[in-house]
Amino acid sequence: MNGVQGASVALSDLEKSYGSVAAVAGVSLDIRSGEFLTLLGPSGSGKTTTLMMIAGFEMPTGGDIAIDGQSVVAMPPYRRNIGMVFQNYALFPHLTVAENIGFPLKQRGVAKDERARLVGEALELVHLPGYGGRYPRQLSGGQQQRVALARAIVFKPRLLLMDEPLGALDKQLRENLQLEMRRLHADLGITFIYVTHDQEEALTMSDRIAVMNEGLVAQIGAPEDLYDRPQSRFVASFIGESNFLPATVRGLENGVVVADCQGATIRAVCPGRPATGDKVMVTTRPERLRFADNGCDPAHNRLSVTVTEAVFAGERCRYMLQAGDGTSVVLKEPSSAAIRRRAVGERVEIAWSVADTILV
Repeated sequence: MNGVQGASVALSDLEKSYGSVAAVAGVSLDIRSGEFLTLLGPSGSGKTTTLMMIAGFEMPTGGDIAIDGQSVVAMPPYRRNIGMVFQNYALFPHLTVAENIGFPLKQRGVAKDERARLVGEALELVHLPGYGGRYPRQLSGGQQQRVALARAIVFKPRLLLMDEPLGALDKQLRENLQLEMRRLHADLGITFIYVTHDQEEALTMSDRIAVMNEGLVAQIGAPEDLYDRPQSRFVASFIGESNFLPATVRGLENGVVVADCQGATIRAVCPGRPATGDKVMVTTRPERLRFADNGCDPAHNRLSVTVTEAVFAGERCRYMLQAGDGTSVVLKEPSSAAIRRRAVGERVEIAWSVADTILV
């Protein structure tokens, strides 16, 4: 089934309004051929509406959608040759698995023998060989989702759109299918555009993630970039867990921002150039913090805090700490018999690297 080249997709100032409400408020994105791009965001951020406009099920209020350089805004969905997978499988209950998968081929006038061959190939790809004679009701949720996936790729589209396809499955099955999707993407070489509100799913599967909020793209980048270099408070808090500390900018030193924070001097990375006296937020991830008495680099940022809560969570310990002005800070450290557990009420100093300190 290999050998199909993925389509490139360009969204230009894409808008969709329902009356006075803008669901999508001007989205511009270039999705590369063969890329696995995820639209990630909270409920109501515009990600599904964007996907539906690419599919042709929603008409944009403004802007353009080009697939392989050709505008498709005026083109009906069936002419766009796009595969689609939804959360609710949408399988025909009265058709067998083979008939469900072969349905798009039948619509396209593919001969019966060729249909059978392609359906067999698709079942192999989704690890369900020999299931062709069963009916959807005889399958588990995970198997039904695989059938829906097989149906979406059987006619060899160059673009596959998926709207929360794993949302209805339990955690273990969802994690297994995430890895399957990655493998399938590598095998097929086609372009995947995937919608989810699950940050872990997006981080696990995507080449790039477009984080959406209030109908706009807040930030786009590789999973590592978004996690390590969030450009806004929204992205820092939506992807993973973050600590936020209010600070006042004191100046710049070798391209690093120096700020006053809770009576300490904190150095932070910042893409812009904030002015002296600016009130800012310093953010860092809980797992990047350390207790300073465990030994740390003298160049690290340091802050005095009080332990207010200590929770043992198996592989790690999670501490709630309080800074001088009452701001809460979370620290996560691997649990080990060799590491001393901290007691509630204990005054401690925490330390973390300047590279892991971002101004948002």
